[in-house]
Amino acid sequence: MARIPDTSIIRSLTDGAYFSDCFTSVIRYENQSALEVFLSIARATPRWVNGLMSLRNHIVSRLGLKDLGGLSDIDHDKPVQEYKVGDRVGIFVLHSKMQNEVILEDRDKHLSVKVSFYIEPNGSTACVHASTVVHVNNTFGKIYMFFVAPVHKLIVPSSLKTLPQA
Repeated sequence: MARIPDTSIIRSLTDGAYFSDCFTSVIRYENQSALEVFLSIARATPRWVNGLMSLRNHIVSRLGLKDLGGLSDIDHDKPVQEYKVGDRVGIFVLHSKMQNEVILEDRDKHLSVKVSFYIEPNGSTACVHASTVVHVNNTFGKIYMFFVAPVHKLIVPSSLKTLPQA
């Protein structure tokens, strides 16, 4: 696990957060945008991650929370340049989009999650920082994070490994 970079916009959203983390990976870089990096990860979501999302959706829908679908539930035909702030991108909503950072979010009764993919280019490679910031809204959010946080710490590094490594 790494520290969220000070130059990442999501860093400013950590005040008062119940949970935050950051994982990094060095990838081959061909000037792809941060959103392109996220879409690449979503397209290559490991089967076991989709299985866990399905289990999560089944359990929490019984508790009155929304079914998010799967991480890979993206429009594979939609060009990256057509995505606008407010659009649904898999399980998230596009919060902000810049060349070097994309922030995606999900809000529900129990918590608010923001995920950032921040790229630091270095010639033909780049360091990708995948950061998550969670603000809980109630006790149920804390209980939910008790179960989700350990799994999250497996999913993110595994997902980053689907990118073309440097």
